[in-house]
Amino acid sequence: MKQVQFENVKKQYDGAAPVLNGVSFLIDDGEFVFVVGPSGAGKSTLVRLLIREELPTSGDILFCGESVVGMPNEALPGLRRRIGVVFQDFKVLNSKTVFENVAVALEVVDSTGEVINDVVPNVLNMVGLGDKADRFPPQLSGGELQRLSIARALAHEPDILVADEPTGMIDPAASDQIISLLEKINSMGTTILIATHDKRIVDSLKKRVIRIEDGAIKSDKQGGTYVQ
Repeated sequence: MKQVQFENVKKQYDGAAPVLNGVSFLIDDGEFVFVVGPSGAGKSTLVRLLIREELPTSGDILFCGESVVGMPNEALPGLRRRIGVVFQDFKVLNSKTVFENVAVALEVVDSTGEVINDVVPNVLNMVGLGDKADRFPPQLSGGELQRLSIARALAHEPDILVADEPTGMIDPAASDQIISLLEKINSMGTTILIATHDKRIVDSLKKRVIRIEDGAIKSDKQGGTYVQ
């Protein structure tokens, strides 16, 4: 099943050269895909377009066969529950505990206390933070903060997990743990899309690699490397 489709997508800001210019690719259900390229290549723009934080200048983006571009605004919360997003800078709430940070993702969609008390411990255990539910983010390491970000993204059991530079602010050992966790999540059926410039991680995994440069796809290879 074609889960994500970019169809001749162009994104251009006023007066500037296009960030993305005629980008097309498909991602199947259950794939593990890296999107790589130099800073400014358009990787983060691609993520924002997929979750409809921004609209393309032209072209279309489909998620599970439905146009994201043409989706009415009232349908966007449902879309974003199906696309879990993990950010480089974690975006956690320092005033809330680890448990509460994950619970917030469920509270905003009016989940019951029973559901929250069932789901949150499960996802925290999955990411290895089950014993840190009562800690606050400032008490966590960088790797633990990123695992908390992943737990929050998993709370809605998304169809796809999109990670934007997930290893950008953590050390190599913690990066390896994060990537192993994402591989585990992928093995359970969730599609993984990682935008990154972490050459070491990309080269070690030999997954599908889509390379973007100058707003265009330069290569798309199964079992690829950062430079291919």
